[in-house]
Amino acid sequence: MTTFADLGLSPQILKALEKTTMKTPTPIQAQAIPHIMQGRDLMGLAQTGTGKTAAFGLPLLHRLLELGHPPGPKNVRALILAPTRELIGQIKDNFEVFTKGTAVKVTMVVGGASLFKQAQALSKGTDILVATPGRLIDLLERGDVSLEKCAYLVLDEADHMLDMGFIHSLRKIAKHIPLKRQTLLFSATMPKDISEIADTYLRDPIKVQVAPPGKPVERVSQGVHFIPNGDKARVLEDYLKKHPGEQALVFGRTKHGSEKLMKLLAVWGFKVGSIHGNKSQSQRDRTLGEFRAGALDVLVATDVAARGIDIPTVRHVYNFDMPNVPENYVHRIGRTARAGADGSSISFCAPAEMGELQAIEKMLKVPLPVVGGAPWAADVIAAAPKPGQNRGQRPGGGGGRQGQKLTAKPQGVRSAKPAGQGRPAGQGKPAGQRPASAKPQGGVFAPRRDSR
Repeated sequence: MTTFADLGLSPQILKALEKTTMKTPTPIQAQAIPHIMQGRDLMGLAQTGTGKTAAFGLPLLHRLLELGHPPGPKNVRALILAPTRELIGQIKDNFEVFTKGTAVKVTMVVGGASLFKQAQALSKGTDILVATPGRLIDLLERGDVSLEKCAYLVLDEADHMLDMGFIHSLRKIAKHIPLKRQTLLFSATMPKDISEIADTYLRDPIKVQVAPPGKPVERVSQGVHFIPNGDKARVLEDYLKKHPGEQALVFGRTKHGSEKLMKLLAVWGFKVGSIHGNKSQSQRDRTLGEFRAGALDVLVATDVAARGIDIPTVRHVYNFDMPNVPENYVHRIGRTARAGADGSSISFCAPAEMGELQAIEKMLKVPLPVVGGAPWAADVIAAAPKPGQNRGQRPGGGGGRQGQKLTAKPQGVRSAKPAGQGRPAGQGKPAGQRPASAKPQGGVFAPRRDSR
């Protein structure tokens, strides 16, 4: 059996690992660490929850410890890029465990936090910078940080960065980093664009793959419930009541819809919070902390939480809205069945979402078991809104059915604001009462891709 000592890690790192639950390397760690310690560029493919952070973090730390002197002002020795604030926070937390008792400095920069304070933290330089691309570009343009002496570049959750449109940001950042560097790319899936990124930024990389791309966690029981959009909230309520005291993650497509669903569940008596792109960093951190501590039973989120959230007590994942990108399904359900536990995932599929379901089943190469309802007939699917017709949080037919469900029950929710305030004219009315030419306005009519 391979141990961390067998991989040649420094005594300081081994001592830090003794105080953790990490006793033996996971497959991705056992395969990747030796190549990284030899200085090779590497492409690591592994599903979420397999220990990828330690796979690149431990050998990176080993190499930095060999330097023995601090970085210069504003300088960065190793840069780790990841797509979301939550993932950045988790990476930094892991590195703080790995670097305990060493002189290695780890700094985190993300959007939604004080730019001035981040610039101050970087003024004396840092060994490891963990950053979201947008905020790093802000700091580079201000001259608050230099990557001229950065010898290591790590792209974590690279496929998710592509999905979020960070490829242009990556190009800007790469121009500031020397060509003579070690580059590591980690991804849970392998879309075509990832291969192109690898060809562009990696030199003769070693490829390490410990599970087929897109393969879901085997300990997650999965199912699909066919349900009209307007009935999803009540069905979700029924599922949540079947498992009292067990934590659940509920994924929505849009920020506005997720927030409305959270407020409705709160009125119905659930201990619930939400995280999405409209929340400040402090709000997101506080809500995640409450969820992690068990103060909340339900967390409603957009795909901002689909990766990087490691909370072993999550037992259920509900896809209130089917994910637009098939690979995101794998990341969503990977939030349960952590640390050797079992978990369950149920996806709610409305007629307009059959295309998403079919794409997921094509990726998985198996159909999802039906746990409720029946697959939609072809004529029902044909009558459902097509992409670009305001599918967001609304049901088929272009009406306000979902809006009624998320605002009309119970009545107290409607009375929270004086009549006529905060709602565009006509919103929330039955389908037949809305002019056919009416355009979406705010509220739950968020763009379909607005999920961050």
